[in-house]
Amino acid sequence: MSDAQPPSRDAQRSDGAERMARHRKRRRQGLRSVLVLIRDSEIDVLVARNLLDPECRTDPRKIARAVGLLLDDVLGRKRS
Repeated sequence: MSDAQPPSRDAQRSDGAERMARHRKRRRQGLRSVLVLIRDSEIDVLVARNLLDPECRTDPRKIARAVGLLLDDVLGRKRS
């Protein structure tokens, strides 16, 4: 007889369900996901403004965060 318990509901979620849950959470927060093309020279500006660490200049997630910080600064908004 096995004492193993069935996987929890969260463990049974598919990858697609996880992505959709994250998408819905972002939408509730008023966030949108967009693809933005960025030049190397624009990445240089993010580094120069201390929004991006020079070692992270090839990391898409770090670049996206830096662009978000720049927009927050330009629009006068604070990140939560």
